[in-house]
Amino acid sequence: MTKKLIRDPQLDDLVRELNQTGGRTERFADDRTETPAGEPPPGDVPAGNDLEPLLGEMLRRGASDLLLTAGSPPVFRLGGVLTRSTSAPLSNDEIHSLFAPIVTGRLNARLNDEGAIDFSLRLSAQVSEENRRAHRFRINVHRQRGTLAAAIRALPTEIPTLAQLNLPQSLAELVKPSRGLVLICGPTGAGKSTTLAALLGEMNKNEARHIITIEDPVEYEHRNMKSVIEQVEIGRDSPTFAGALRAALRQDTDVILVGEMRDLETMATAVTAAETGHLILSTLHTSDVASAINRVVDVFPPEQQAQIRNQLALALNAIVVQHLIPRKDGQGQVVAVELLLANPAVRNHLRNNKLQNLASEITLGKRAGMISLEDSLSRFVQQGLITIEDARARSARPDELESVMRLT
Repeated sequence: MTKKLIRDPQLDDLVRELNQTGGRTERFADDRTETPAGEPPPGDVPAGNDLEPLLGEMLRRGASDLLLTAGSPPVFRLGGVLTRSTSAPLSNDEIHSLFAPIVTGRLNARLNDEGAIDFSLRLSAQVSEENRRAHRFRINVHRQRGTLAAAIRALPTEIPTLAQLNLPQSLAELVKPSRGLVLICGPTGAGKSTTLAALLGEMNKNEARHIITIEDPVEYEHRNMKSVIEQVEIGRDSPTFAGALRAALRQDTDVILVGEMRDLETMATAVTAAETGHLILSTLHTSDVASAINRVVDVFPPEQQAQIRNQLALALNAIVVQHLIPRKDGQGQVVAVELLLANPAVRNHLRNNKLQNLASEITLGKRAGMISLEDSLSRFVQQGLITIEDARARSARPDELESVMRLT
């Protein structure tokens, strides 16, 4: 039997006192009563905030990410490699002061309750609107070892193309259907959001559709071309993915991009929407196609899992799994992809929970456009872009990789 947690009144009083007096604590003061609950996070870095020079240095270096942790100087990620700055180590108080003017209201409440928050910022409100678009950042503020920390990513202005990302042009076919579910999968930092942005860019240039994106936060800002694109940011425009997704279904939408499927309600709504006439694009943090299916199914109670497998078998169009691999010359990274298309055989395996057969279906379906991860890795090795050691480290089927490389 699970025991109920017994509250300690003295501890509760101490926490309340620290929050009220501003005593030394690793939490922001809880100002929920001072700021309207519906106040969105700020759009710009406050003028004069010490975060401005750090973000400016990030742009000058061409860094993709900036990591701030107490006891360490700022760390930049350049071409996939972490590089420490020559600045003095930051204290917890200094990191706190960077974000205290920004993390207020609802953001503050979420950080205190959940331990981590995500939001986006522009570098400055003093530059032109066009330049402001070029200086956007995705920011995650969180706690670690009792101190505050932050991970900041620079968000590009231009929507990349599949060719610029060195992705197969055949991926453009994934957004041509009018209904179904397309999942972009891979580990954290594998470029899933960038691939989704490229796919939306393809639609925007070539199709007249109503597209709604639901993101936390919005990363790429799309301008209307042939399509009409609305972008909903969680925490600013809607409190939850599930709520935003339900609302989007009532807004005459053709295509819905769900930045991440995190919970049962969002997954159930997305799969149902894909069945009933919408094209749904989303991401999952999984490393292969079988894991992607299992991630969705395992969220549901055991008595519902057979039903969700049947729904997935009907709704799924494709699964793309991608991995970022350092280039051999040290000049950035390349994207290796695996592509599963939901043909009748694949749908049958999903219904019968025979996911171990999906890898074989990818091999058999190459003529229909499917791509194995081993094919991608082998191609990059043959082109001299990555090392054979990195290819072997990423492959879940090293014997197949060796076989593919012998044939190419």
